[in-house]
Amino acid sequence: MSEDGFTWHAGGCHCGGVRFEVALPEVAPAQTCNCSMCAKTGFIHLIVPESRFRLTKGAERLVEYTFNTRVAKHLFCAECGIKGFYRPRSNPDGWSVNARCLDEAVKLDLTAFDGQNWEANADQLAHLSLEPS
Repeated sequence: MSEDGFTWHAGGCHCGGVRFEVALPEVAPAQTCNCSMCAKTGFIHLIVPESRFRLTKGAERLVEYTFNTRVAKHLFCAECGIKGFYRPRSNPDGWSVNARCLDEAVKLDLTAFDGQNWEANADQLAHLSLEPS
């Protein structure tokens, strides 16, 4: 555990062309979501502030997909198609990392998020990308 209570964890896409790191507490708050995108991909959200995410390899391989309001920036590896992280609409100042794309399992405090009713529930996520005080 680092001084600030967070430990850096590495992850990446299937082919290894995109690599990243995310700083998480010992037990990380995470969300499952039932929206059309997350339900189909099995994405488990670890939403973090900008300062707790770093792309370490493969920026040139990332392709972007947007839909609906076009605010969320879904980023995929152009080689293998895996989305290890993206810029979420609920937290455009942070990142949502897929816990399933981390190299090693982390302890999660998992909650369900009703993304099918996103507008009514998005405020439940807004605090997750705030910098720790």
